[in-house]
Amino acid sequence: MTEALSADVVVVGGGNAALTAALAAADAGATVRLLEAAPEAERGGNSTYTAGAMRVVFDGTDALRALMPDLSERELAETDFGAYTEANYYDDMARLTQYRADPDLVEQLVTRSHATLLWLREKGVRYQPSYGRQAFRREDGRFRFWGGLAVEAWGGGPGLVDALYKGAHNAGVAVHYDAEARSLLTEDAGVRGVIARIGGQTVEVCARAVVLACGGFEANAAWRARYLGPGWDLAKVRGTRFNQGDGIRMALDVGAMPAGNWSGCHAVAWDRNAPAFGDLAVGDGFQKHSYPFSIIVNAAGERFVDEGTDFRNYTYAAYGRRVLEQPGQVAWQVFDASVTHLLRDEYRIRQVTKAKADTLEGLAAQMDGIDGARFLETVRAYNDAVMTEVPFDPTVKDGRGTCGIAPPKSNWANRIETPPFEAYAVTCGITFTFGGLAIDPSARVQAVSGAPIPGLFAAGELVGGLFYGNYPGGTGLVSGAVFGRLAGTGAAQFATEGGDR
Repeated sequence: MTEALSADVVVVGGGNAALTAALAAADAGATVRLLEAAPEAERGGNSTYTAGAMRVVFDGTDALRALMPDLSERELAETDFGAYTEANYYDDMARLTQYRADPDLVEQLVTRSHATLLWLREKGVRYQPSYGRQAFRREDGRFRFWGGLAVEAWGGGPGLVDALYKGAHNAGVAVHYDAEARSLLTEDAGVRGVIARIGGQTVEVCARAVVLACGGFEANAAWRARYLGPGWDLAKVRGTRFNQGDGIRMALDVGAMPAGNWSGCHAVAWDRNAPAFGDLAVGDGFQKHSYPFSIIVNAAGERFVDEGTDFRNYTYAAYGRRVLEQPGQVAWQVFDASVTHLLRDEYRIRQVTKAKADTLEGLAAQMDGIDGARFLETVRAYNDAVMTEVPFDPTVKDGRGTCGIAPPKSNWANRIETPPFEAYAVTCGITFTFGGLAIDPSARVQAVSGAPIPGLFAAGELVGGLFYGNYPGGTGLVSGAVFGRLAGTGAAQFATEGGDR
C-alpha cells in the first residue's frame, strides 16, 4: 500500500451529486478529495449522459428568471411556461411512487429544489428553457410547456458536468481520476476514510467524513438479475459502466440499512441496436421518447401499453420494463406522417434502427422479426377505435383516446393512415436503480439500528426511499443536487467541528 492521502472530507463519485457534495463541503470550509472511478475522458457518471433536465419548483416567470436571467422579453412573450408549485411536485412524487416515497426525503427534495439550483448557479452552472424537449408551438405561435418541466442545464449533461468540475477546481477540491473506492475505513467512533485503487495503486485515503455518491448498481449485470429479476441482465445500460453498486456494498459492509425499491429501476425505451453501455458521442440520443404519438407493438404485432396514459415525463421511466417483458426484449414505435414533425431530435440521429415505407404492408416487411399479418390487424383495429371527433392537442392531456380496444390509448390517439409510415425498434435501457441506502433528511447514512453511522453521508442514485416503480422526469439531477449539498455540508460540519463522535 502506498503512502496515505488525507482530507477533511472524501467524496466517492464523480457526477452531479458527488460534485455538488464536494462544492458544499468546500463552501463550509473543509478540505476535500473527490474519487472518480472513471478516467478523465469518461468523468461525470450518469450525469454526463443525461439531457440535463431539472424538475424544480417555480411559481411563475420571476422564479424562472432567477435561474435563467438571460431570458429575453421576447421569449417571455412567446412562451407559456405555466407554473410548477410545491403542491404539484408533492402530488407527482406521491402519485408516481404510489405513496411509498419517504415523506421526509420528498419534503427536502421539493422545498430545497429552487434554492439548490440557484446556489449551483452561483457556482457556475447555467440553465436554459428546455424548448426542444418540453414545449410545442401552438397555433397562436406561442410555445407551451407541458409536464411541469421547463428547465435544463446549459449544454445538457456534459455542460452541467463541465461546469461542476470547473467549480470544484476553483474551490480547491482535489480530484483523483481512475480512483476506485474499495472499502470504508472504520473505527469504533465511525467512518474515517476509504481504501481505494488510484492509478493502479492501493491507497488509504484518511478523512473525518465520507460522502458516498457513486451511483446505483445499474451497470452490474449480476446484481440486476439478482435484485431486479430474470432478464434484467439483458438490458442495455444508458450511462456509465462504472456504476457497479460499490458505494452501496461498502456501506452495507459496515452496517448500513438498505432502503427503497430494490426490485425497481428507471428504465426507458432505448434503441434496439445501441451498445451495451452508454456512448458519450451519442449521449442520450438512443432514447426514444415521442411514443405518446405512436402505437407501440411487440414482435407478435400486438400493442401492450397505453401509450397516452400521461405525459411522457411520467411514463417513460417505467415503460422500459414493459419492453423488456416482451418477446425478444424488443418493440416498435409506429408513426405516420401526420405526427412525425413532433418527433424529438433523437429520432433523427444517424445511429437509429428505423423502418420507413409508403404502405403499412411495406413497413411491416421491414420490421425485423415482427408478425406482419397480426401487426396489420392491430393497426386496423386501432384506427377504427380512434375518437377522431376529439381535437388533438400535444400540449395537454387532450382526451383524444380510443374506444373498445385493449389496451386503450387515453390521449393523443391519431389514426395511422397518412404515408410515409415510420417505425423505430427499441429495447430496454436502464438508467438507474431505485434501491439503495437509508439516509435521514440530513443525508446521514442510517445503520440497521436506526442511528446514523458517524461520519458517513450519501447522495444521488445510491439513496433508497425516493422512487418506487416510477419516477417524474427531471427529478434525478435535482435530488442528487439537493442531497449532495446536504451531504457535503453535513460532512464538512462533522469533520471540522468534531461531529458527535
